[in-house]
Amino acid sequence: MSKPFIHEKAFCESKDVGDGTRIWPFAHVLEGAIVGRDCNICDAVFIEGGAVLGDRVTLKCGVQVCDGVHLADDVFLGPNVTFTNDPYPRSKQYLEKFSQTYVEKGASIGANATFLPGLRIGEGAMVGAGSMVTRNVPDGAIVVGNPARIVGYDNAPQSKNTIAQHNDDSSQTIIESRVRGVTLTRLPSFRDLRGSLSVAEFEDHIPFMPKRCFFVHGVPGIDVRGKHAHRACHQMLACLAGSLHVVVDDGTQREEFVLDSPGLMLHLPPMIWGTQYKYSADAVLLVLASESYDKDDYIRDYSCFLDEVATRES
Repeated sequence: MSKPFIHEKAFCESKDVGDGTRIWPFAHVLEGAIVGRDCNICDAVFIEGGAVLGDRVTLKCGVQVCDGVHLADDVFLGPNVTFTNDPYPRSKQYLEKFSQTYVEKGASIGANATFLPGLRIGEGAMVGAGSMVTRNVPDGAIVVGNPARIVGYDNAPQSKNTIAQHNDDSSQTIIESRVRGVTLTRLPSFRDLRGSLSVAEFEDHIPFMPKRCFFVHGVPGIDVRGKHAHRACHQMLACLAGSLHVVVDDGTQREEFVLDSPGLMLHLPPMIWGTQYKYSADAVLLVLASESYDKDDYIRDYSCFLDEVATRES
């Protein structure tokens, strides 16, 4: 790979710029900044000392990367993206240590997005143009707006089988997901003048004998729950009231389900990363679990989850 290219009208004070990186006119890279290999630093970009860029990072024109910002490999920043690192800035007053912001591998940030200090933008996440990001963004999430809100997940097509109106049906229906081992069961349901009844026979409709159940309710619509996998525990999810969206991920495939009826139960086997979001104000989620609570059964870091999936498959 070739040595860094620094345009004659760029000003690069850093001694730590990787091979193959290109720095274009009027960009300014301060001393102490770390820039990886094969990056593309476009016109009028400003990078402070203390900023860290991984390999193959692209910064389009006008981006401002301040001290304390860490951009992992393959991150893309659109024009005029701006980071902040001091929650209460005052002129001529300096912090001993700036807030640290992490943009993880493969994340893409749209033009004119702005970030409050101290956030984590997850691996593969996408931030819409003009968004004001005030909270952490989960891995793979797509966020837009001011303040930014989750509107979907990358590479997670929504199952069309849950969108159609669910007619009364006294028989069980099982829908196979594209995600390994995940199934959506439509329970036998009955409706008459007295109301509706959905039935789950444990031995017939649930592929394990539950040892625990819990309920999730009162979730603000902006919040995300789950964001973990289990090493041994199976789970069945049913939305008893309201609605919510569930994204399932086996490390290779993703799919999104809408739970909007008490007659729908979603089975998450072990080693499936599950995320719930878009809770309606009245949503009540029931979770049946095959095992008693064990904190060591949880995988809460997505990168660790991918590593364990690869180990099991090797």
